[in-house]
Amino acid sequence: MNEVVSQMLGRYPLDSLGDRLRALREVLQQLALFGLWRARFYEHAAFYGGTALRVVHGLDRFSEDLDFSLLASDGGFRLDRFNGAVQTELQAHGFEVRVQTKVKARRSAIQSTFTKADTRAQLIEIRTPESLIRGVPPGQTLRIKLEVDTDPPGGFSTEVRYLLSPIPFAVRVFALPDLFAGKMHAVLCRRWRTRVKGRDWYDLVWFAGHHPELRLAHLEARMVQSGHWPADEPLTAARLRERLAETIDAVDLAQARSEVEPFVRDPDSLALWSPAFFHDVASRILCV
Repeated sequence: MNEVVSQMLGRYPLDSLGDRLRALREVLQQLALFGLWRARFYEHAAFYGGTALRVVHGLDRFSEDLDFSLLASDGGFRLDRFNGAVQTELQAHGFEVRVQTKVKARRSAIQSTFTKADTRAQLIEIRTPESLIRGVPPGQTLRIKLEVDTDPPGGFSTEVRYLLSPIPFAVRVFALPDLFAGKMHAVLCRRWRTRVKGRDWYDLVWFAGHHPELRLAHLEARMVQSGHWPADEPLTAARLRERLAETIDAVDLAQARSEVEPFVRDPDSLALWSPAFFHDVASRILCV
């Protein structure tokens, strides 16, 4: 196995197939972030979303996608210019990779790239120990989706943070109050097919417990852009609390718990989920 990949995997528990797949996904994510840094991608965009919380700030749940926002709107931005950098980096660490740009059926400011890797073939090719590939089905594929918002709402700030694997490198990321604003927008406004995205609710609890400051101006900008708040009406802290209370009372928490459970190591952390619990969580949020 590639020595760097072996060291990165060594930081994770690998007791089950699920553990191995989650660990591999995170290693691939970090190598993709590194490849983007080499290509100077962070001069144009900043990292945000659940994986940013996980990789940069230690969120205690697993995440699937890499989400980015341009620093300023650019309808002509081409994410595929960076495909080669991601592919080269992953291949240099022993992975067989195919990178392709996703063509959306409808017009959107979000461009997507999928990084695909045949898990079993890669593990065998890089001489992974049998203990790591035990039980991995032939043809198993791990997929990392990269998305970039080419028309971001305003009112956010960014900072540079440092990751240490595979070697030290820098990532531009949304400031925590703006990350919280983006998560609150998802809690209040996301309609994920017919299901509740429990990961948003889990992250809400994490923010309230670790970094409760929320940038109200950025949340307002996001809600106005998505059509969930009128442009001529200021979003106040009081109105936010009203909207959040209504959302808590309406959400199917059993469904939310079921959706997020595969992404957390300790399901007991979800045991208290109830309207009363989330109303208490909401009371801890600080609007800045």
